[in-house]
Amino acid sequence: MAIISRAAKFAARTAHLRASTIREMLKVTQQPEVISFGGGLPAPELFPTGAIARATQRVMERYGAAALQYSVTEGIPEMRTWVAERLGRRSGCAFDAATVTIVNGSQQGLDLLGKVFLDPGDHVVLEDPAYLGAIQAFDAYQSRYLTVDTDDEGLIPDSLERVLERADPFPKFLYVVPNFSNPTGRTLSRGRREKVVRICEHFGLPIIEDDPYGELRFEGEDLPSLITYDTSAPVMYLGTGSKIMAPGMRIAWLVIPDAEIREKVVLAKQGADLHSGTLTQYIFSEYASDGHSFDAHVARIARTYAARQGVMSDALAEAMPADVAFTRPKGGMFLWVTVPGIDTTELLRISAEMKVVFVPGVNFYPHRNVHDGMRLNFSNATEKNIRVGVERLGHAIKMYGG
Repeated sequence: MAIISRAAKFAARTAHLRASTIREMLKVTQQPEVISFGGGLPAPELFPTGAIARATQRVMERYGAAALQYSVTEGIPEMRTWVAERLGRRSGCAFDAATVTIVNGSQQGLDLLGKVFLDPGDHVVLEDPAYLGAIQAFDAYQSRYLTVDTDDEGLIPDSLERVLERADPFPKFLYVVPNFSNPTGRTLSRGRREKVVRICEHFGLPIIEDDPYGELRFEGEDLPSLITYDTSAPVMYLGTGSKIMAPGMRIAWLVIPDAEIREKVVLAKQGADLHSGTLTQYIFSEYASDGHSFDAHVARIARTYAARQGVMSDALAEAMPADVAFTRPKGGMFLWVTVPGIDTTELLRISAEMKVVFVPGVNFYPHRNVHDGMRLNFSNATEKNIRVGVERLGHAIKMYGG
């Protein structure tokens, strides 16, 4: 009788799965004395707990058992309508609720898109560095990566064009976070947005526009979403309530005007979970439907993050060596620090002993070939802890060099 090895019991694609550095780091941050700049956590004190409780009561009174029943895969009509109207109001363009699919967090949206587009060995175009969660989602489908250079204005269009001209095989889509990107906090500039869309249009390349932080702008004016451009290139927009309400609700949305792509995504979601939670959709739409209150809530989040980003930037300027560079985002939850000549994975071991942690930048590079960066989260620490944590980080850098 043949003996099957343990490895042979699993699908080949499991060999490509990587542990999430961020999820693993959360175990360390459970220690109360540790100051964490690692996880991408919203500030919990800003969660509208009382308002959510009241909205839940109204939902149960109004809908009763219907709010606890199975629902349609695409999402309840109230939630889909809210997404279409909210995106339309922010962008100045009209969106049809029929193009909206509610998903269990942005991560499920990325997984579903990977499932419907990617075969083993297919190429995906990413910014360099790129969001770790997207890399993990696409890794599950055994994808390979073509990387596009970035600078302080985000993705560089000329680099994108060169990548597409040389691509063999041709990639399945471009994945981009245009607003306050994770991990760098950079924003794709207004002048580059249409260039990126037109390049993708020329090559017939679909675009996944991931916009989890767009509503968290605390400086400057909103820039047009890629999905608002008139183009033959399919654009799939991914938004979430995790950063503007509460991540534990797992409410996010895909807006896909292309009917063929949307149908494939809906079929994939049916096989994954049938539908997103009915009750949480009703609660979210009930609370968010009061536009004035919801706008005030989001504005409060942005003000708080603006203050914390300012404190972190000032602390970095004071505590870091002269050759250390960092971004100053105008929104979102993260900034990026470059520490020349230092492997930040090794630096993390030193800083963890000093009770401060971050995410080493190598995790955000698809080819894991750059080691001198780190992502710092400023949304989930008090201003006092930000100052103390950055000071500790500065000492850790000095110890690394000494």
